[in-house]
Amino acid sequence: MKNQKVTNSIDWLTILLYTILVCMGWVTIYSASLSDQSNSIFDLNEIYGKQIMFIIGCIPIIIVVLSLDAKIFEAYSIIFYGIGIVLLAGLFVFGSAKKGQTNWYSFGSFGFQPSEFVKIATGLVLAKYLSDVQINLANFKHQFLAFGIIGLPVLLILMQPDAGSAMIFLSFFLVLYREGLPGWYLNTGVAAIVLFLLALFVQPYFLIVCILLLIILQYFLSRKSKRNMILSTMVFIAASVFTLSVSYVYENVLEEHQKERINVLFGQDVDLKDEGYNLNQSLIAIGSGGWFGTGYLEGTQTKGGFVPEQHTDYIFTTVGEEWGFTGGMVVIGLFVTLLLRLVYLAERQKSKFSRVYGYCVVAILFTHFFVNIAMLIKLFPTIGVPLPFFSYGGSSLWAFTILLFIFVKLDANKVNEW
Repeated sequence: MKNQKVTNSIDWLTILLYTILVCMGWVTIYSASLSDQSNSIFDLNEIYGKQIMFIIGCIPIIIVVLSLDAKIFEAYSIIFYGIGIVLLAGLFVFGSAKKGQTNWYSFGSFGFQPSEFVKIATGLVLAKYLSDVQINLANFKHQFLAFGIIGLPVLLILMQPDAGSAMIFLSFFLVLYREGLPGWYLNTGVAAIVLFLLALFVQPYFLIVCILLLIILQYFLSRKSKRNMILSTMVFIAASVFTLSVSYVYENVLEEHQKERINVLFGQDVDLKDEGYNLNQSLIAIGSGGWFGTGYLEGTQTKGGFVPEQHTDYIFTTVGEEWGFTGGMVVIGLFVTLLLRLVYLAERQKSKFSRVYGYCVVAILFTHFFVNIAMLIKLFPTIGVPLPFFSYGGSSLWAFTILLFIFVKLDANKVNEW
């Protein structure tokens, strides 16, 4: 059993799904970036030409990852994490500013975004930490250290500032929840988001009265006790202070573009020729596809260049327009199948490190996938989050490839963990 070659244990279904998604992504990028002057598909002056070179570059990356000893990823996880933190900090000295964000290192016409790779390192070191048999996430000290592992890169990324990338790191809290983090953290986070949004459009004092009534109702439905009364009072005070602070935070803390994105999401005083333009055009593009699409290379919104940055964060609008609802559901189905497969693989791991890292992969891919598509159909504020394996970019494609294939390697190596 121990002598069995790792290649014989690779989950080929995962690799097949990955290959299909990457190929479909390039085909979509080709359509979204094709111009009248386009020549060879390898033309590095064209976006699709660069992307196909990035895809070819994935081959040696995959070979190297699968050739390494699986124990390296656990043994050197803290070193990978440290390098990632140094790279994030280095952006403030050597980084290039794009659209008001200093989140890239530039090398001629190519760029390198370290935050994409720091997700991998964070997943590895979090898996290393949680796999310690002495770690119990019911313990506040252990919770604090886990939060610190996630919070350090988030802090550096927010300083760039890149709220979209920082938000992806919050997906690691789903992993913590799977590994025993008390549920009230997740419940509190969801409640805070809902309360924040409600407070933007509902009079705060009316909202506070509603909160009070709900807490009183919950108190009487539960077992009455002095402890419950104290807890209920603390919850009411915290919720009231939070509600009253929302207006100040919205007006004085959020950047103008962040306020605009919230307004666009809820249709508040939106100028469709200005801040609401991107979302409006993406909805038009997706809607024009109907059930079966306008046909490959036949999308009028895509060919007309009406959707800005369509080859990156808005790539799914090309799918919706040219492949229609049917094609969009096929793409979504492939992503869901991949995610479910990864959950299955994570649950069958013999090593806790492998299981936790597997769930880190699932959490990152799911958050990217969900947020990217949700923002295009007005279910989530517009932020810069690429669609895995579809959006243009070498940093994101290589990072997602490394992220996934480290887990493929760990899963293949489980035959040696008996």
